[in-house]
Amino acid sequence: MNADGQAPDGRGVILDRIRRALGPDRDAPPVPRDYAPAAVEVGTPELITLFAERMEGTHATVRRVHGAEVAAAVADIAGRRGLRRIITPPGLDRRWLPEAGVEWLADDPPLTTGRVEGADAVLTAATVAAADSGTLVLDGGPGQGRRVLSLLPDAMIVVLRAEQVVADFPAAVARMDPARPLTVVSGPSATVDIELSRVDGVHGPRELDVVIIEDAAAEAPLADPRG
Repeated sequence: MNADGQAPDGRGVILDRIRRALGPDRDAPPVPRDYAPAAVEVGTPELITLFAERMEGTHATVRRVHGAEVAAAVADIAGRRGLRRIITPPGLDRRWLPEAGVEWLADDPPLTTGRVEGADAVLTAATVAAADSGTLVLDGGPGQGRRVLSLLPDAMIVVLRAEQVVADFPAAVARMDPARPLTVVSGPSATVDIELSRVDGVHGPRELDVVIIEDAAAEAPLADPRG
């Protein structure tokens, strides 16, 4: 029983035993704060090459294009994968959309879950990418949309600007807003069962294509996909 005449909870018992074992004069060791500074490299050819290698190692595909070539790259991806109905989040750059061969489904007003699930793919922008791990981060901002858009369609096409590629994940975290709904993507969705058999598309897109715009100057401003 404690001083109040009540039985102590398990956590209190454990902490009390730890205090008695340490003794009254045992000070906690100082916590080191000399962290390595975040990498500052952004969008260099070496970082983009590393990011592409890491991403392709997860069975994703990566294309490096000029700003004016994005729509052609998207059209080629859609044709190669047989994508006919593709969702566009609000704020996506309309110049990224090829004019023929695809039915564009604007998520504004928001599509029903059934229509999102029935689409072939989503075309989206991103917030930042970490080269060392081949990781993309979406935060629901302009051109990225609701989290459900990156989870239900079977395929995902991400357009990334070169200056969004940073060296490592700590540098990527420095660019994130913790108040936003962050989605971290490191390749197509996959899992491995107890027999080590890989299964794709269990909890996200089964196919992932990344288009990297290497010349920032040629990038078009964001526009409403509804025109």
